[in-house]
Amino acid sequence: MSSGFSGGGAPEFYAATGGIRPRSATAGPQQQLYRAAQQQFQGIFLDPSASQIAQQPAPPPLNLIGKRTLSEFQQNQALNNLLLRSVRPRTYLQRSPLEFSGALPAQRFGVPLLQQLRPQPINLANGGTNPTNPTPAPAPINQGVETETKMMNRLQELEKALLDDDDNGDAASVITNANSEWSEAIQSLISPTQNPIASSSPSSSSSSSSPSSSVSVPSPAAIISKQSLVEAATAIYDGKNDVAAEILARLSSASNLRGSYEQRLMDYVLSALRARVFPAENSPPVTELFSKDHVLSTQLLYDLSPCFKLGFMAANFAILEAAAEQPAANKLHVVDFDIGQGGQYVNLIHALSTRQAGRPSAMRITAVSDFAGCEERLTAVGKQLSKVAADVRLGFEFRVVNQRPAELTRDSLGCGPDEALAVNFAFKLYRIPDESVSIENPRDELLRRAKALEPRVVTLVEQEMNANTAPFVGRVNEAFGYYGALMESIESTVQRGTSDRARVEEGLSRRVANSLACEGRDRVERCEVFGKWRARMGMAGFGPRPVSIQVVESLKARLSSGNRVNPGFTVKEEGGGVGFGWLSRTLTVASAWR
Repeated sequence: MSSGFSGGGAPEFYAATGGIRPRSATAGPQQQLYRAAQQQFQGIFLDPSASQIAQQPAPPPLNLIGKRTLSEFQQNQALNNLLLRSVRPRTYLQRSPLEFSGALPAQRFGVPLLQQLRPQPINLANGGTNPTNPTPAPAPINQGVETETKMMNRLQELEKALLDDDDNGDAASVITNANSEWSEAIQSLISPTQNPIASSSPSSSSSSSSPSSSVSVPSPAAIISKQSLVEAATAIYDGKNDVAAEILARLSSASNLRGSYEQRLMDYVLSALRARVFPAENSPPVTELFSKDHVLSTQLLYDLSPCFKLGFMAANFAILEAAAEQPAANKLHVVDFDIGQGGQYVNLIHALSTRQAGRPSAMRITAVSDFAGCEERLTAVGKQLSKVAADVRLGFEFRVVNQRPAELTRDSLGCGPDEALAVNFAFKLYRIPDESVSIENPRDELLRRAKALEPRVVTLVEQEMNANTAPFVGRVNEAFGYYGALMESIESTVQRGTSDRARVEEGLSRRVANSLACEGRDRVERCEVFGKWRARMGMAGFGPRPVSIQVVESLKARLSSGNRVNPGFTVKEEGGGVGFGWLSRTLTVASAWR
């Protein structure tokens, strides 16, 4: 057997078989050819299990002088027949050792067959049983004898196939035909109850630690939930609300508002889809987006997120550059359509007060609102800004104008000839309906009215999110990508559990609900990517006003000068604008137009 498995020479074979008596002192031609074949086979079969089989304890030496039993006689007779049978010369035996090493085809080795000889792990603590199958199944003694006999027969067939000593068929066919019985015999001897090794769980690779660059890897549970939510959104889009309801009911039990930011975002999307399938139960009211709580949460988002704060700074830089280009103007007049809490203009007032050259003598802000009941809030914002301007000794004027876009003119806004006029659209246009909602297209109409005011500069700051005319399933995927990156960036700057962060995320949940659960005029959240804004500005008659390199470098310096610096935030030029993002995702883009 050593010529087929162990890779050893003739001495190992004789030692393993108990010292078989040679026929003569000198080897005949056929035996010399056989030993040459043994040496050529040496080193080809290196399977460790074969060595184990060849090195099994040898039976007691045979008494060559005394009488032998019938079983001993039969065993030695079979081995003698196997070793000393006639071997006819083959062409490959005449080749050199180098040629012979690569001449034997791989299929003649029976590689799958030899792989089954490799030792399998045996659990000794359970009496040699498989841990996955704790019930032992010991084979009877007579069955073991039959199995050993069957194994000997298969070994003889394999030896015959390897030596190609068969004129009736190919060795590969012999191995193939005997493969089933051979596998059964080997498995019963080595590991009677061994089951195939189960494949590793896919979650094992995803549970690895995240990279050192603070890029978080979504957990397996979050990935599965996202896939299920996308399937539910697809069912809703196809009109299969019963299928969507079944998926959402199954996911509702796994809702976790106290989990990671991923799990909280999954819950926001889940609630939005449920509101779309069951509008009578929990449809999100549109009025929440105009409530005082939502205004405060939005302002906190602007203050806590560098991507929004730097967007306002980029707009201020563009306004200052435009004012410096008109030295004859004694006053800077800014028209704003969504002033919020006025945080942007606190920074602009301080920037104007520190300028030496090209500084206007006074500043004027006109807050335009087309909603009734906002005058009181806007008036309070104007008082705060007036106090800030007084502290830095800058002339300041604040005015509230309640007009519709079609009514806006230079006269109605009180624009003077000695003013450098700037129009600011910072996070405003995305909430105005466009042509997909109304044939009047209020969004483009407002841009055309702004162009008619002949401003020195128009600043535009918007979220980089394709959530306006995108299909419903696309909006769901976009919500995962955008709000996932935004919430992760907030988590890197604001501690979890604070009231400010909780209020910010409440505002984000309202945005997600409105973007996914509402349609038509009820869907207020209609963000677009910068490419679409660029096309709209061009159709309204505006040309780009590129942001200077100095402004970009200044914004990068401000990003790296804070107390809560994180390398995940990015600042880069975006087709004439400046993009601010988290890792590889751009969240906001600021641009200037004339």
